[in-house]
Amino acid sequence: MLEVAGIVAGYGPMDVLQGVSMSIASGEIVAVLGSNGVGKSTLNNVLSGIVKPRAGSVRFMGADITGASPSAIVAAGLSQVPEGRRIFPNLTVRENLELGAYRRAGARMKSNFEHICDTFPRLRERLGQLAGTLSGGEQQMLAIGRGLMAEPLLLILDEPSLGLSPLMVEEMFNLVQRINREGLSILLVEQNVVQSLGIATRAYVLEQGRFALEGAAADMLADPRLRQTYLGL
Repeated sequence: MLEVAGIVAGYGPMDVLQGVSMSIASGEIVAVLGSNGVGKSTLNNVLSGIVKPRAGSVRFMGADITGASPSAIVAAGLSQVPEGRRIFPNLTVRENLELGAYRRAGARMKSNFEHICDTFPRLRERLGQLAGTLSGGEQQMLAIGRGLMAEPLLLILDEPSLGLSPLMVEEMFNLVQRINREGLSILLVEQNVVQSLGIATRAYVLEQGRFALEGAAADMLADPRLRQTYLGL
């Protein structure tokens, strides 16, 4: 589904990503793990067309999307739910959701809208409420719902558990599993190592712009290097 080969990208004179390669197959949850500042968001933004790579290639569903515009990438079926939610606080919940279908799946907005409201019953209760007045967990649901409105084939989730209570974090990871079981492929970019590996098919660990570890999620969780570096064990 997604093939990333030798991506080099950064800002100004600095390369943040230094030859990153990875792949995602249909139906997978693939986790990209790493601490702050190692290049996770830069990778997401390269895949989404926001940052143009200096070298390497990105192929999605067999087509070369390297350097394509964000709107073209969304239209192809790859959507990102960015870190920090990035909802429109002065628009209602309904308006935020409808904007998700702007570039793709607009003809099926009504049916998709109903599906999102069934998936997130709390959002249905707050459709006329300004998005900025929602709780942090509800805002994250709204951000994911908005991403799903575009009927993506692959959804990038950037730090979906950030800033949430432990109970809400548990609910968020259960939600990710649920939408994956419905057939959606997911790239889960997280600092939450244990819970990400608990639901992922495969995982990559990003360190200073390169993948230091990669493999099956269950194997990664048992890897002594990961346990020592990220879990302190």
